[in-house]
Amino acid sequence: MIKDGVVVDTSVLIEFLKGNEPISSEIAELLKTNRVIVTGIIVAELLQGVKNKKEEYKISLLSEAVELLEIPTEIWMKAGKVSSSLRRKGVNLPITDVAIASLATEYDLQIFTLDKHFRKIPGVKLYRF
Repeated sequence: MIKDGVVVDTSVLIEFLKGNEPISSEIAELLKTNRVIVTGIIVAELLQGVKNKKEEYKISLLSEAVELLEIPTEIWMKAGKVSSSLRRKGVNLPITDVAIASLATEYDLQIFTLDKHFRKIPGVKLYRF
């Protein structure tokens, strides 16, 4: 696994693929230092929003340039427990995001996201630039 890796969430990658600054420059720097980590969920979320072959091709190139870290069963189980705990407190979050957060906390990784709800998940370290 990448030392000092950063799990880059779908919300950030969408802005990167659009070329929006300052996110594009920040992701470019993370790519140069091989610190970008994504999961299969993130790739799937990107692909579900594809509008044409050009966008699909860009996502394909991006997927080849980053480290893909899959979520094993034990982390899915952790995500389910975290999600259940949050729901009991009245906090309902997408299970995909809780799983991404559980992966990041398990491997002591930061998450680069624009989604504020990641702050509600215990133990998450958000990437700041």
